[in-house]
Amino acid sequence: MATVYINDKAVDIGDKKLNLVQAAELAGVTIPHYCYHPALSVVASCRMCLVEVGEKKPDGTVVMQPRVIPACQTPAKDNTVIQTATAKSKSAQAQTLESILLNHPLDCPVCDKAGECKLQDYSYNYGNSESRMVDEKNTPPNKPDLGNNINLFTDRCIMCSRCVRFTREISGTAELHIVNRGSHAEIDVFPTEPLNNKLASNVVDLCPVGALASKDFLYTHRVWNLKTQDSVCAGCSTGCSIHLDTNKNVVYRLRPRENPNAQGYFMCDDGRLGYHYVNSSNRISKPHMKSESGADISSWKDILPALRAELNAVASKNPAGIAVMLSPFLTVEEGFLLATFVKSISPKSKLVLGPVPVIGEDDHYPKTRGSVAPKVKFTIRNEKCPNKKGIEQIIKHFEGDVILVSDYLSKNTPEALFIAAGYQGEEVSWFDNTLLGLFKKVKLLITQDLFPSALTDASKYVIPSAAFSEKEGTFVNYSGLAQELHWACVPLKQVRTDGQVYLDLLERKGLLQAANVRDEIAKSIPYFSRLAGGKLESDGVHLENIA
Repeated sequence: MATVYINDKAVDIGDKKLNLVQAAELAGVTIPHYCYHPALSVVASCRMCLVEVGEKKPDGTVVMQPRVIPACQTPAKDNTVIQTATAKSKSAQAQTLESILLNHPLDCPVCDKAGECKLQDYSYNYGNSESRMVDEKNTPPNKPDLGNNINLFTDRCIMCSRCVRFTREISGTAELHIVNRGSHAEIDVFPTEPLNNKLASNVVDLCPVGALASKDFLYTHRVWNLKTQDSVCAGCSTGCSIHLDTNKNVVYRLRPRENPNAQGYFMCDDGRLGYHYVNSSNRISKPHMKSESGADISSWKDILPALRAELNAVASKNPAGIAVMLSPFLTVEEGFLLATFVKSISPKSKLVLGPVPVIGEDDHYPKTRGSVAPKVKFTIRNEKCPNKKGIEQIIKHFEGDVILVSDYLSKNTPEALFIAAGYQGEEVSWFDNTLLGLFKKVKLLITQDLFPSALTDASKYVIPSAAFSEKEGTFVNYSGLAQELHWACVPLKQVRTDGQVYLDLLERKGLLQAANVRDEIAKSIPYFSRLAGGKLESDGVHLENIA
């Protein structure tokens, strides 16, 4: 067991291979740094983490090294002594900051990074209150088209090289380079190779000072006005852990949330930038029911009892005449509640799986440059839905096997079909003309979805869906990792979350509490037994044994 001493406090680090920055974090001590990132190689170029380091001898005496050294590049060994708050350490940090700020513009009032900027924070905590710079600052031109979603404010760059290392070590695409030398060094791309890989926007998160900015978020909002909620990306079956940043019920950005069980530190641009449909004004904003007189009824208190009564009528004549399509975009709780409802109407009702969007093959990173394939560090799954595995387990519990809706309808025509869709995006339809034709053969269509379509036009009942940012529940990713969604926005005034609709159909009182339903599922379905109690850790829970 290794023990290090940080500001005279003993900290046991066990057998972990840590550098001094990481060891200090275990003691609750922050060593400032710019270039260091745990997912990237160590270059020790920014010199912000300079601290005094020594060794505690067996007789108890401490021998300090004569100069400050970079904490990010120094391994924490048994009896290492670190002093982060001495005059020598503070002087080194102040000098480093002064050097960094020589050519840095005072852009804080207009910079997107303001409020979450390490340069701001460190200048306040470790820097000098005044600048001694009297010469004119070096102001290289900005590069607004470094990539489709990336702006480079060149004069803000402190040359930490995080972005360059990311494109070489994580994405493997190596678009970014450092050109020129000394105070004239800049980040740049070759003219024919813009920063357009599918992980490109991660460099915005990595940049500690706002030099790299997202065009999607640029000048849209000040970060201190945003409310942040932890959630899960619904873009593919990787199930990246994310931060959802919102204000006044509008989603402004998605950011990756570190999770070693899911994606690590990063996320893809497909997921990051694919949220705009949530804010769309074209979404279905209230329920609809076509009455026999042709009038359009849009009151929940009229629609839900009528829907329940009509399904009961179908079941009384033909117990096997009802089918329900469960979308892989539903949460586990929603799938369970809807399945429970329809089985309470008729145990012979059929549950089927909705279309599973698949695009190409899994996209692995880093990309191969040369004959040796690198170790995979990030994967964008070709399965473009977040909860196929979870919904499959729900269907297996009630049915024994899983059948796709297209396969079922090609051989069967139920009298009533409840389509619980909720597929994300409005640009591309989740069903083709063939499937639409099969849907239209059903006498009683009940469709729950985000956007109006030819299917909703053909349905007697149309129920609005809530987006992933508007509900709570559980997604299970490709590996069996169960993660919890938290709502960051509330649905539109006349929209109820999918789970609340199913709870109301079951005539259960009160508002949906996902934790309670999760505990009920854990007691009912062995696959979900590890969710007993209803609570989930922030990193999720593996429902399958991981080798």
